[in-house]
Amino acid sequence: MVRRILNLLNWEISGLHEAAFLLGLSAFSSQILALFRDRLLAGTFGAGRELDIYYASFRIPDLLFISVGSFLAVTVIIPLLISKIEESEKDGIEKARMFLSEIMTVFSFVMVVFCLVIYFSLPYISEWIVPGFDIESKNIMVEMSRILLLSPFFLGLSNLLGSVTQSFRKFFVYALSPVFYNIGIISGILFFYPNYGLKGLAYGVAFGAFMHFAIQLPVVLKIGMFPFFTSNINWKELKSVFLLSLPRTLALGSNQLAVMFLLALGSFMKPGSISIFNFSYNLQSVPLAIIGVSYSVAALPEMSRIFSRKKIEEFVSYVENALSHILFWSVPVTVLFLVLRAQIVRTILGSGRFDWNDTRLTIAALAIFSFSVIAQNLIQLLDRVYYATGNTRKPVITKIISSLIIMITGQIMVLSYNSSEIFKNALEFIFRVEGVNGTEILMLPLAFSLGTLFNLFALYLLFSYDFNSASHKINKTLVHSSIASVALGIVSYILLKTMPLFFVINTLPLIFLQGLLAGIGGIITAFFVLKLFKSRELFEISRSFKQKFWKTETIIPGPEEADIQ
Repeated sequence: MVRRILNLLNWEISGLHEAAFLLGLSAFSSQILALFRDRLLAGTFGAGRELDIYYASFRIPDLLFISVGSFLAVTVIIPLLISKIEESEKDGIEKARMFLSEIMTVFSFVMVVFCLVIYFSLPYISEWIVPGFDIESKNIMVEMSRILLLSPFFLGLSNLLGSVTQSFRKFFVYALSPVFYNIGIISGILFFYPNYGLKGLAYGVAFGAFMHFAIQLPVVLKIGMFPFFTSNINWKELKSVFLLSLPRTLALGSNQLAVMFLLALGSFMKPGSISIFNFSYNLQSVPLAIIGVSYSVAALPEMSRIFSRKKIEEFVSYVENALSHILFWSVPVTVLFLVLRAQIVRTILGSGRFDWNDTRLTIAALAIFSFSVIAQNLIQLLDRVYYATGNTRKPVITKIISSLIIMITGQIMVLSYNSSEIFKNALEFIFRVEGVNGTEILMLPLAFSLGTLFNLFALYLLFSYDFNSASHKINKTLVHSSIASVALGIVSYILLKTMPLFFVINTLPLIFLQGLLAGIGGIITAFFVLKLFKSRELFEISRSFKQKFWKTETIIPGPEEADIQ
């Protein structure tokens, strides 16, 4: 039995679509657990101050992980690691292990120093993170944040081990990491919270981060690549790693700061506002993890190879094909989210202390986030286009500008909401939340979506200009997918409205069944519309399902590339 488990963990996997499906399946499993986690949180706490404190306590540890942990980004380390392994048949693995040891030594030292500084500075930093919280809430948040400082340390080490498992094509074990992370958080809700209160939730997150790291240990030890602490540091080599990682750190860090700013605004709003923002953000992140991240990381290795061979036309064609497939999936999924948003929120979160007011606000916030889902998915790939070419400045600049737009727009939206009754009433009417208490929270996802749409617009213009891309392939896919999605939306909406005529939908199973049947009806309709158009993407995906997924080579994203709270 133990041998079978170890063989499974050491499963070697070596095609864009096959890789994307493999990653998508892994992401789907992790997201199912994440949704179960959110349901437990919603049912246990509702959208109130306790859960606001929980979500706010992640902000500094997350920023620390982005700032220091992204130094260990798999997209940066893997190419360097592979080059060391392949440059010498005799001692390539030992050189690679030494390289990892140097990185781990520096990372551990820097992380410990930063954690100590932040540990003692948190009472002062909290005044900036949640200025609207009362003193008691800020103190609890500080205690939880201190516990959560363990999380970026273990996730950073997990990234380091992940670069090994992926370099040796042991993708399955790394794909399990986020699953175990969420199991740890769920254990905190079920077992630690009853004994330790809110701090128990933080213990669960730290435990999940440790499991994210530990699940890879047996494979790395078997390969013989487990790093060790060393005083023999090649600073010139580590400087090159730092310079390669810096653009991603700036891009991811600016996005974290934008979210922190929005949550700081949320701390002045009705208790539970931060929770509403996070619940709706997590729900809209499901298609991002399954579609955007899966396709983009599956495409990265091949994009890098093609570009390194100076085959620019082939490179552009490959990128356009990947963009087309992301659009193919993203447009109908976005329409499904918009039409079925009420059933999604009520099924996943509508239990326990999560009341009808919380539900309606989350439904509206999810609708606003949904407008930027397509943009978020495409940005994942366009960012990596520039990583593959080594031109990392442009995605960093666009990300920083879009983050500034999010922050500025957030402040403007909140001021407009508070000063203009017309603007407030119009917004509440559009999103059907008239008379609901706390609708000011909707300004935050609105600002986020506007900034994200700008990011896509700027990146796509740059890509079109830099690579002389004017793809009819992408436009054709957009037209076909949009028409199929409109048909999907109409059929799903009609089914939603007609089902209550035949039976009373007043229980969770019936609400779930209503959304499921409406969604299936819409998807079947979209499938036949795409068949009618002889969709190229539909044909390629069908063909890929007939091939063996395990002959796929890819780079799975590190935990810093997704929201894993």
